[in-house]
Formats: sequence, C-alpha cells, structure tokens
Amino acid sequence: MSSEQAAFAVKGMYIDGEWRPSASGRAALVRSPFDDSVVAEVPRGNAEDVASALAAAQRAFQRAAFPLDERIAILDAAASLLAERAEEFAHAIALECAKPIKTARGEVQRAVDTFIFSAAEARTQSSVTVPVHAVATGAGKSAWTVRVPVGVVAAISPFNFPLNLVVHKVAPAIAVGCPTVLKPASQTPVTALLLAQLLHDAGLPAGWLNVVTGGGAEVGSALATHPQVAYVTFTGSPSVGWGLAEAAPRKKVRLELGSNAPLIVDERSDWEAAADAAAFGGFVQAGQSCVSTQRILVHRTNVEAFTARLKERVESLVVGDPLDEDVDVSAVISEAEAERIHAWIQEAVSAGATLVTGGTRMGSVVAPTVLSDVSRDMKVQCQEIFGPVVTIVAVDDIDDAIEQANDSEFGLNAGVFTDDLSHALRAIERLEFGSVYINDAPTVRVDLQPYGGVKDSGNTREGPHYAMQEMTELKFVTLRPPA
Repeated sequence: MSSEQAAFAVKGMYIDGEWRPSASGRAALVRSPFDDSVVAEVPRGNAEDVASALAAAQRAFQRAAFPLDERIAILDAAASLLAERAEEFAHAIALECAKPIKTARGEVQRAVDTFIFSAAEARTQSSVTVPVHAVATGAGKSAWTVRVPVGVVAAISPFNFPLNLVVHKVAPAIAVGCPTVLKPASQTPVTALLLAQLLHDAGLPAGWLNVVTGGGAEVGSALATHPQVAYVTFTGSPSVGWGLAEAAPRKKVRLELGSNAPLIVDERSDWEAAADAAAFGGFVQAGQSCVSTQRILVHRTNVEAFTARLKERVESLVVGDPLDEDVDVSAVISEAEAERIHAWIQEAVSAGATLVTGGTRMGSVVAPTVLSDVSRDMKVQCQEIFGPVVTIVAVDDIDDAIEQANDSEFGLNAGVFTDDLSHALRAIERLEFGSVYINDAPTVRVDLQPYGGVKDSGNTREGPHYAMQEMTELKFVTLRPPA
C-alpha cells in the first residue's frame, strides 16, 4: 500500500453496528480521479463479508423491535446531523469522485431533503379500507390493506452520486422497516462509510445498515444473489443491472440505469434559455449523470444561433481542481474513462462530425465538448457517453424531433423547449421516457418525484414514496367480529 497520507481515516467496513476489517484482511486505496492523491484506504470485502452482513441484517429483521416512531426519529436525526456535517461530506464527495465542491454541496443538501421526505412519507403511509361488504360473501366483515416490509434489502450504488443515491436506497428502507446491506461503488466508498457513522450517531440500531466495500464481482454479485436478500435496488450500468436481474430471477430486482437524454428545442421556443440549460445539463459533474443532456435536437431555423450561444456558454465554464470554489467541471472518474470518451469524440470527428468546441483531454480531465453534424450511428449519439460531451442535430419539425429522441435503447428523461402548447402536449404523449420536462433540460431530478425510466433505462421508480411502495408487500386483512 501507498505511504501517502490519506485524506480520510477509514475504520473498516460497517457490519452489525461495528467497524471491521475484511475477512481476508485485504485493503484497497481510494484515489482522487483529479490528481491521484490518496483519499482513503478501505477494506476489500468478499463473499464471507457479505454473508456476515446479511446475517446481521436478518437478525435485526427477525428481532422486529424497531417501531415506526423510532425509525422516524432516526430519519429526522440523520437529516439534522447531515446538515451539521455538510462540509465534511461535500469535501469527501469532491475528493473521491472529483465533483466540484459547489456541486457536491448541492448533493449534500439534496440528501438532507431525501431524509426529510422519507420521514414525512413514513408519517403519512396508511392502511386502505376495502368495501368487501359490497358483495354477499363480505357481509358482516371489515377489510383493509396494510404494507409490510419485504425483508432484507441489498443496495448497490454508483460512483456519481455517492451520497444522495445511497440515501435514496437506505432512507426508504429504514422508513418501512427493511434492514439494508449496502455495497457502494468501489471508486467512491468513503462517503457511504461516513453516512454509516452518521446513522450510527443518529441512533440506528445494529444490523439495520451494513456497508461492505469491495468490487462488483466479489461483493455485488454475492450480495444480489444471496438467498437471504428479498429485494435488490441497483443503480448503475445497464449491462450489470440486467445481468443481476437475470442472476436473481425470483427476487424483486429494481434497476435504475443509464440514458442518452435528449433535449428538443422547437422552432417556437426560448432557444436562448435552452442553450443556457444545456450548458449546465450537459456538463454538470462532467456529464457523469444518467440524465445528463447528451442529444440536442434543434429546429433548423434556430440551430445556427443556438450553436453559437451554447459554444459561448460552454467555453465560459471553469475547468480544474474540484476543491476550487470557481470550478464548474473537473475530472471524470478515471483516466481510462477519459480515454474512452476522448476516443469516441475523435471517432465521431473522423466520421464527419464537426467539433464546435472542446475535444481535448489532459489526464482524467476531458474538455467540455460540443459536436454537431453527427449521425445516428455514431457512439456519441446512439450510446451513453457519460462524459462532458453534447451533440447538436438539426431537425425539421416537432415530429422529426420526437422520432429522433425516441430512436434510442434508453428512456429515462427527455426535455422539450417549446412555446407551442400543442407541440408540448404531443411530446408528452409520444415521448417514450419515464419523465418529460417541458421548458427544462432533462438533467433534472426532484428528490420526491417518481424517478425512473423505460426500455434499457430500468424497471422501477425511485423517490421516497415510490421506493417505499416497492420495498413493501401489500397484505389484505379481513375481520369478522365474533358472534
């Protein structure tokens, strides 16, 4: 291991309310994608660690001594503690995934909100009466439904939102009474371990959250397929997600996957506002978001002026150290990813695309890039680039734009800028996406909304209310009073 001083001292994996080394004794370094400095040294877990964590979660579930009022109190306490420790968490996020510090602070605030929304939803979930007396066989009976926790939750989270996407899995699970075993992304485990400490400090009983750090092959697969797991919540790449679903066909495996989000800019629209929105939506956190604006479909009458404005806005973005308060765009998660993104850009230009701006790479930093004159079969257009790159395509009308937007394996978020109500309604009806944003970029998520997609973008809806529905089973109850 490196002799460099780590920015964070990690005490181990968090299992059954305790900090432990891995069963194998192995560890791995977490390094900053920006400058390769050591962020932390964390245990490298394996199937034995997964089994220990699941056993702890199962014991917690079987004790059934965690009433709703206590769960709500812990969620409230977690929200307060996270607000107090916001700068520590933002610093960890900025270091381990190179998210600019001002963007990292925004993620922390969103995670506070997600705890608050989860606690509010826990307070308002209620039984529903069923009028069984409407039929003769139900005469004299009362009936209602209740929701019961499914059991142990396996949560597998990605690197790009190492705090808020973890909270979106853990907080609803606490709210409904499901113990969780979390495998954070191997590139960004530090924030998840800080969160485990925070929930410990908030009073979460042992076994209700367990964090096993390590790789997907050793930890993720063992976790998702283990017989003690009742529910799998996964956010990440489509290939891995659908592979887990195939490997665990009898479990509830809920997937939130990728996209190559389109932004339609109609003939009658505020195209200047659309360009400004695209300059944010395509490049926030270096485009490493499943709803990052990628394919921009602009009416021909506006495309030249739109391109000029977007170029100006993109070239004004500040690129550099994620800890610099002025930086808008920093490194992608690894140099290998930067090489891939740069290769896709070069491949597109070689095939006839026009490089409007950007197109260079230095280490793990890819310059914010705008391409025009792309064709549908170019990787930058038909696949998810997951980097600071947007493409511009001229379209003939709203129908052409909708058809091209739908020409994708993905269907998560779509944005439409238009001043024509009939065009807006047509887009809402015909766009094959989980969310459609009118006069906004697709790079939007309000943390209480139903969030998720169709096609290769997944099979679930997240957000506290919707996740809690997924993490529970509906139980029907009838009562005939004694004679």
